[in-house]
Amino acid sequence: MVAADAEGGGTVKPLGGPASRVSDLAAAVRALEAAERPRWVWADARRVYPALLSAGVRLSRCHDVALTENLLLASDGRYGEPRQVQAAYARLHGLPVPADPHEASDAHQAGGTQASLFDPAPPGHGVPEADMVAEVFEDQRRRVARTPDPGRFRLLVAAESAGALIAAEMAHDGMPWREDVHDALLTDLLGPRPAHGMRPAKLQALADEVSAAFGHLVNPDSPQQIVRAFKTAGIEIPSTRSHVLKTVDHPAVAPLLAYKELARLYSFHGWTWAAQWVSGDRFRPEYVVGGVVSGRWATSGGGALQIPKVMRRVVMADDGWTLVVADAAQLEPRVLAALSGDRGLARAAGEIDLYAALAQAFGGVRESAKIAMLSAMYGGTSGDASKLLAVMRQRFPKAYAFVEDAARAGEEGRLVRSWLGRTCPPPSERWRRLVAGPEGARAARDRGRFTRNFVVQATAAEWALTLLAVLRGLLPGPARLVFFQHDEVMVHCPLDVAGEVREAVGRAAEEATRLLFGDTTVRFPMEAVAVTCYADAK
Repeated sequence: MVAADAEGGGTVKPLGGPASRVSDLAAAVRALEAAERPRWVWADARRVYPALLSAGVRLSRCHDVALTENLLLASDGRYGEPRQVQAAYARLHGLPVPADPHEASDAHQAGGTQASLFDPAPPGHGVPEADMVAEVFEDQRRRVARTPDPGRFRLLVAAESAGALIAAEMAHDGMPWREDVHDALLTDLLGPRPAHGMRPAKLQALADEVSAAFGHLVNPDSPQQIVRAFKTAGIEIPSTRSHVLKTVDHPAVAPLLAYKELARLYSFHGWTWAAQWVSGDRFRPEYVVGGVVSGRWATSGGGALQIPKVMRRVVMADDGWTLVVADAAQLEPRVLAALSGDRGLARAAGEIDLYAALAQAFGGVRESAKIAMLSAMYGGTSGDASKLLAVMRQRFPKAYAFVEDAARAGEEGRLVRSWLGRTCPPPSERWRRLVAGPEGARAARDRGRFTRNFVVQATAAEWALTLLAVLRGLLPGPARLVFFQHDEVMVHCPLDVAGEVREAVGRAAEEATRLLFGDTTVRFPMEAVAVTCYADAK
């Protein structure tokens, strides 16, 4: 067990042994890691590991109490209850349960520095944090053993905890981001960097075109003004969303759509954004492991999971280095094949292009196969979906029944679980009231669509996270994981180890498949390419 204090010291406590106070936690952890490579148990990696990385310490494995508590609470139908070690300790002893502190990290300041070496622990119960961590850890091990499938749940805990290490390491190492290229790209798209409070020149020109088209001054940043301007022109629109505007025949539409696209770029990836999140030609976002209910990651700052395609030109490898980029092809349909045990779908999932392999069942049309699969997993019924789902039900009955069973469970207010045991949130009291009222059928269907996809998407997230954890251990020393998004990974490495990294990606995909699904005919292709610029990977 390890607990940190704000002065750079802390406590190290071997499992079942006495605690030791150390004045330099980083040095103590470095020495133990080199000698024993232990599994580190701590309250929350986000409070400890970034400072260790700054001190040059990298760890092999850990058990994250907060992430594990979150999984266990959800498994018991208590999703969303406080998960920090202080709360877990209080529940264990029947004490008042404190709320979790604000979880968005305050460590990242403008310029990428930290206020102190370690973030202080939240207030406890007068018990040293190391002692709380030790007791809660033992309780978590007992609770994991009581889950529906302890073996799978242990893999989930291990993968989630490995994710905590990887997220901190990616934020520390940063994604290569050429600041000069970024500035040149913004200048080309928007015009020179404007004075504070002013629009870039090209945005202002488009705003002027919008006003001219309406015949009076209109602020394109104000949805209310836009709606009123169209109404004055005799056109009623429900919103200013792009898909709505594209249906309107009016000279203001073209400059307004162009304005919206550039304004979003300026707001979310412009000069102000770069000043906060990019330093030393590195983009350093804050990843949140399991930040989405399905287990997918989120970010608490920086928007790393929403990099527009145009910005991929800015992500460039250092001289003598390369970016190895890989993503899993058609991940969710392959996961459904493995989950359901449907032999027909598994045969198709043994091919590189799953949809092409399925096409024969759908009149030889690949797009029809894709629509059928996505409709089955997401509950789509529009257009040709109903007809195609009937074909799927007949040709792939076990796969169809699997998602239908999950949907039915959701409609009935029951919980569903991923392959490793991640559990969906229980229905809210508001949902129960809606189900009991005139909107009951619709509310039930909505939750059914959620649970239908949850079992597949959450398992896909587990496969991807397991791949990431395995890949981390296979990479040659200089290589660094610098990006992860759903089913895509990016490694920054020297040119002379690019082949080794590409091979490691393939091995990691195979090992993740074996760990989750054992001996299966389902393939999870992970094609890796080495590029100088991220934009060249697609």
